[in-house]
Amino acid sequence: MTKTTLRWSAAPPLLAALALLSSPQPANAQAKPVAAAPQEGAEIKVQEHTLSNGMKLLLVPRAGEPTIAGGWVAHVGSANEKPGITGLAHLFEHMLFKGSKTIGTKDYAKDQQIIAEQEKVRDAMRAEVAGMRAALKRGEIDDLTKPENKTARYKELEAKFDELVKAQRDILVKNEFDLVYKNAGGSGMNATTNYDSTIYFITVPKNKLEMWMWMESDRLLNGVFREFYSERDVVYEERRLRVEAPPTGRLEEAFDSIFWHSTPYAWPVIGYPSELPFITKAQADEFYATFYAPNNLTAVLVGDFDPKEALVFAERYFGRIPRGQNPVPEVVTLPPTWNGEVRMTGEAETNPEVEVRFHTVPFGHKDSYPLQVLANVLSGRTGRLYKGLVDPENPANAVATQAFAGQQSGKHAGAFGASAEAREGKTPEDVERGILAEIERLKSEPVGDRELQKVKNNANAATYRRLQTNNGILFQLVFADGLGDWREVNAAPKRIQSVTAADVQRVARQYLTKENRAVYLVNRKAGSAEDPEVAAALAGLPEQARPMVKQRLSALAQEKDAAKLRQDIERMEAQSGNVPPAMKAGFDLLLSRSKARLAEIGKK
Repeated sequence: MTKTTLRWSAAPPLLAALALLSSPQPANAQAKPVAAAPQEGAEIKVQEHTLSNGMKLLLVPRAGEPTIAGGWVAHVGSANEKPGITGLAHLFEHMLFKGSKTIGTKDYAKDQQIIAEQEKVRDAMRAEVAGMRAALKRGEIDDLTKPENKTARYKELEAKFDELVKAQRDILVKNEFDLVYKNAGGSGMNATTNYDSTIYFITVPKNKLEMWMWMESDRLLNGVFREFYSERDVVYEERRLRVEAPPTGRLEEAFDSIFWHSTPYAWPVIGYPSELPFITKAQADEFYATFYAPNNLTAVLVGDFDPKEALVFAERYFGRIPRGQNPVPEVVTLPPTWNGEVRMTGEAETNPEVEVRFHTVPFGHKDSYPLQVLANVLSGRTGRLYKGLVDPENPANAVATQAFAGQQSGKHAGAFGASAEAREGKTPEDVERGILAEIERLKSEPVGDRELQKVKNNANAATYRRLQTNNGILFQLVFADGLGDWREVNAAPKRIQSVTAADVQRVARQYLTKENRAVYLVNRKAGSAEDPEVAAALAGLPEQARPMVKQRLSALAQEKDAAKLRQDIERMEAQSGNVPPAMKAGFDLLLSRSKARLAEIGKK
């Protein structure tokens, strides 16, 4: 499964291209060539329905398409959690692939019996941990996870639980949910959790619409959360690859916590590892009943299908799920108003870098559009940050090797960030001064007509490209609906086009202030140096793509699964001919490093 966060990042078209470097692509994921000029005001024609149980259904028929992109969004993310159960929304993303009463097990009755016994053992283990935690507070032990600090009773219960896990695995049909889809021609099945929503998606042949309806409704109605506790090991590994392995992963997590400190965006989507093992089944059942009720879900279909038939299927299958009885609690905590700048400094085995971030506005706010335009004025090869900080025409004056900016609006709050990586011999403070200078210039000098129109043209072209594939349309709708309203997909392009130079200057002055600012500086740890081969490859990539390649390289260094590496290498070699030229340097580096890591594992 994948994870997204509210950290502002590369634009979706760039991420889609770079995805060739790290994940399998659905059969119809490659965008069709753009054959005509973008049409301003182009809209997605959506048919919206509400089923008898309150579930929403969005239909986008596209005649002539051989497939259907199907997905649904649960309006729940890590922002709906609370301390003590962080990571639960993300864990449910994993749980929804474990199957149901009919899929995923050889013996459902025995499966249920084992789950009940597991919960009794976990209750007893939690009681033992409470005593161990008290001993930790008294200074009698130093770490709850050390084997020597576990009580004899805890070790006994742990062994019993492991026996139950083994007994359950003997009757499981591993990955059966995925296999059923694959045998029917499905592709690209995945899910992602962010602060505000959890999204599930797959592409199926157009003659498998009814099957999709049954499969997706079955896991909602009859889902069985097998391996609920043992799945935490998978989550821990995901956290290791995403947070622990990258040089700046834990620093970024800390900065997010500082920036969002009074809001439910303060904890990571993947959760705190100390909490996940102690979530009770009762807590999980209550969370699921509240947030996975049909009246808190929206399903989306894009492709070649009969809308009337699809509505009948939806009522037949999704409509059988009982409406939820628990009201969804409203998120009410908002970011604080600061009286001064907040700063964080860290060290890592990486090039020095800086991020300057400001509190802004949530999704759908009228000012989110001029803030997006402002970000695009600063970003890109022709953007002001690149020209002013990277300065390829005057390298002697350059302070950065890459620089970009972005506005991202969550459901409850938003952030505007500008970041850059320092050039050799320059400090993060040098880069920070350069970023702030460009922001101040925007406040004092209105953006010129030509520059503003270029940004609008690029936005219009990006909108047009996203309308060319089933998946492109699906992702726009599920993400926008997860944030609050799918209609923003159609409204946003028009609102972007209506932004004026005065609007850009106004939001720069209103939001990009010292009192609203947090700064994150990273210095290179003493004794570390950048790999010259990596530096050369990164230099050939678009600046927004480099952080993703760095993260993947860090994860590769920690990879221990030879079989997974072989699969990744085979997939990358098969897709090598489809890699965009701009991504070639990063792709080749990852492929060669994957082979080197496989050889290294083989020697051990």
